Amino acid sequence: MKVIICAAGTGGHINPGIAIANRIKEKEPNSEIIFIGTNRGLENDLVPRAGYELKTINAYGFKKSLSLKNIKHIIQTLRSKKNVIKIIEDFKPDLVLGTGGYICGPVISAAIQKKIPTVLHESNAYPGKAVKFFEKDVDKILVGFEETKNKLKGCKEVVFTGTPTKIKKLQISSNQKKEILRNLGIKNELPIVLIFGGSQGAKKINESVIGLIKNEKNKKYQIIWATGPKQYDIVKEEFEKAHININYLKNTKIIPYIYNMEELMNISDLLVCRSGAMTITEISIVGKPAIFIPLPSKSANRQEDNALVLKRIGAAKIILNQDVNSENLSKEIDDIIEDSEELKEMGKMAHTIAPTDVENKIYDEIKKVLK
Repeated sequence: MKVIICAAGTGGHINPGIAIANRIKEKEPNSEIIFIGTNRGLENDLVPRAGYELKTINAYGFKKSLSLKNIKHIIQTLRSKKNVIKIIEDFKPDLVLGTGGYICGPVISAAIQKKIPTVLHESNAYPGKAVKFFEKDVDKILVGFEETKNKLKGCKEVVFTGTPTKIKKLQISSNQKKEILRNLGIKNELPIVLIFGGSQGAKKINESVIGLIKNEKNKKYQIIWATGPKQYDIVKEEFEKAHININYLKNTKIIPYIYNMEELMNISDLLVCRSGAMTITEISIVGKPAIFIPLPSKSANRQEDNALVLKRIGAAKIILNQDVNSENLSKEIDDIIEDSEELKEMGKMAHTIAPTDVENKIYDEIKKVLK
């Protein structure tokens, strides 16, 4: 099988593409797979690191404003379709797969023009612009949430598969948990609240957590908090202004980045985070309650739509980004942590939407298209 995967920009688009590529190679080792992206996004690190060739084109997302810069980007993106056609003619793929985002524009358009079978994967609860634009033209759309199917009624075939992720539910013994916490300098006696804002951190979440900790609101629970590498020094300085050394905070461990996310998700009692499609999937897999602070967007509230998937079934609470502060975040955490039964029930409900055997389902659906 020869496959082109278009994925660009963020890990939320790129990592599912890599996971799909890996499963194809496992099933068919002789398969040839290349990626198409830009020379600006995370694909330039993640795709070669995963062992795949990356072809780059000059594509951009379209904005509503008619600035000179935006007009220039539109022209460059439209012109990049010629480059994609050349890549397709040289590589001769059996299938072109897109994982959403602006890169799908020129790539999927070129594949359709060249009559190559096309499949899209949509991770978010509400489909993005590219997926909606091509829904009537592609052969199949695979979705990360069951309820997304109702929003893509113009497509020939929409199949719920879930979204690929590296996170799995682990059986961690009490001794293993103690060792993980000991390495972090955290005790085993109190509940654990894991806080993070994505790979780059989240300024509004960080500001709220700073106030929570300064006012010693976390006496009944412990916090493991990833600030994001770019914001760690900012957070450190904020505490230093109050003559607080972040290395000696009670019931708190502050780190720039989480490298063992799978372990920490599995041992935590509650998560406070953004609500990207990948995060929602991971939380459902490990079966944990969450407080979501969705990343706001001017064009569409993708993360809020994602968070509502878990809120509707009683597995999560939502505080909007513009509303979050140390007081209401502290109250929401206290309300959940103090009710052990609600804590367990929310986790159970989260796990009810966990997808299973995702990569194999996607592989099977791809093979059906090729038949």
